[in-house]
Amino acid sequence: MNRFFVCGDIGGTKILLCLGELVDNKIHIHLEHQYHSSSFTNFSEVLRDFLSKAKVVTKKCNPIAACFAVAGSIVAQRANLTNLPWLIDAIKITEEFSIPTVKLINDFEAAALSIDDLLENDLVTLQIGNPQAQSMRVVLGAGTGMGVAWLTWREKFYIPLSTEAGHIDFAPSSTLQDDFLVYQRKKFGHVSIERVLSGSGLIDIFNFLQAELINDNQLIQTDINNIDAPMVTNLALNRKHPIAVKALDLFVEIYGSYAGNLALAGLCHGGVYVAGGIAPKIIDKLKEGNFIRLFCDKGRYSNMMKDIPVHVVMNPMIGVMGAMREMQRTQGC
Repeated sequence: MNRFFVCGDIGGTKILLCLGELVDNKIHIHLEHQYHSSSFTNFSEVLRDFLSKAKVVTKKCNPIAACFAVAGSIVAQRANLTNLPWLIDAIKITEEFSIPTVKLINDFEAAALSIDDLLENDLVTLQIGNPQAQSMRVVLGAGTGMGVAWLTWREKFYIPLSTEAGHIDFAPSSTLQDDFLVYQRKKFGHVSIERVLSGSGLIDIFNFLQAELINDNQLIQTDINNIDAPMVTNLALNRKHPIAVKALDLFVEIYGSYAGNLALAGLCHGGVYVAGGIAPKIIDKLKEGNFIRLFCDKGRYSNMMKDIPVHVVMNPMIGVMGAMREMQRTQGC
């Protein structure tokens, strides 16, 4: 008997879906596919297309289960995506696609579930620290938004705790960051850390710094129009555009400070894992030292912060991996 399943990572920018099969409690992957979220009006369209592709690959595909990691909070197995105007309902997916068991989990809960499955080359270590077994861990990551999940030890393994810590207040740690907070407050009113540590946040930092130079009569001529986050990153890392370089430096400093705040709040001696779409793209910048300098800059607790391991997750499939692990658990595998 075929025991097909579907797992996925549903984000504001992209969607990764995977078709697998359970054979003797081992997983065989038949199909993986990536979609651009903005190309669809709802998730049903995406899943319908994926299942049609699956039937071509497997000839006959009737999934017995599905688990989807979703970028948003989940209440009663219904999720409104934070950065996408979609409502995803597990019960409706079950009814529409005749999949007996469908489960939604938070995307960073899924990322946290994947940590113990990562290989050595999936991680880049920014700070070795002094890891303590069975201690708290935290997984965070900037992309379209900011996601955070804790990992706490329970008897024999880690349990993930999903959060909405990406929406706590942005806490500036320098005069320049104070000015940036004022700049964003005029736009948004309440300024969460996600408004800063995200793709749109990086664009805002660039625009803020450019406006600052204009106000100080230090205008740097630029022919950049409709700038986006990948463009800022490319300008900073490859073309050494002065505003882009300063923008990425400020982004990294805020990122390090925020990661340190989470590590301090949870006493995460088990490790800090920086995931999300942005970190792997700026890994050389993260390795320069400012990220860790601001991570450890916690006053009387600075020495303790140096003992906390910090890793960057380079594997883009961690959301799917975590959804797969949760699917196996719900199927008793």
